Amino acid sequence: MRHFIEVALLAIAALFPIVDPLGGAPLYLAMTAGLAPEQRVPMAKAVAINSFFLLAISTLAGAYVLDFFGISVPAVQVGGGIVVCAIGWSMLNKPDSPAVDSRSSAATPGTDALRQRAFYPLTMPLTVGPGSISVAVTLGANPEPGVRSLIVTALAHVAGVFLIAVSIYVCYRYAEPIMKKLGSTGMAVLLRLSAFILFCIGVQISWNGIHSLLASAFPVAH
Repeated sequence: MRHFIEVALLAIAALFPIVDPLGGAPLYLAMTAGLAPEQRVPMAKAVAINSFFLLAISTLAGAYVLDFFGISVPAVQVGGGIVVCAIGWSMLNKPDSPAVDSRSSAATPGTDALRQRAFYPLTMPLTVGPGSISVAVTLGANPEPGVRSLIVTALAHVAGVFLIAVSIYVCYRYAEPIMKKLGSTGMAVLLRLSAFILFCIGVQISWNGIHSLLASAFPVAH
């Protein structure tokens, strides 16, 4: 149970700052400005479901895809950690007030187009972009030895991704009242804190990969 909780919390801590549903809420509001309130509820649900499957597949199958291409896990940890650090650094230097996306002026979609818009661009790349996918792949690129540990780790990753999807739904479903209560100052504080945590996680992931590479290159003689 402790291992399950630790892995789930790590997945949440790594994915939440980069998915950043609170930070994406203003853009979501802008891009769904033409929708009626009753249309935004199923739209937010569809985006959350799409995000869940996209992140879960990246986490669970990413390691096997990398193995197919002959890429080692430590190399992925180093590369993925550097990417996470770069994203965290860019978020630390991000302007406090996000610019309104130019696509917000697009015409209101018809009923048949709502599902397509729920995936693109609202799910990808607005909510789950290349950075989120790379982090998910990095999380899954560290398989545990043993069938039981592997199953527990997979379930923990799925649980963490599920909570991320729930946060996406809540933030998008209640985007307008959340933005009013949080204010510009609260958004800026949340962004900086999340960015710093993400940067530290990236450093830890990179160090784990470097440590494994050094251990394999210079094995300790027993």
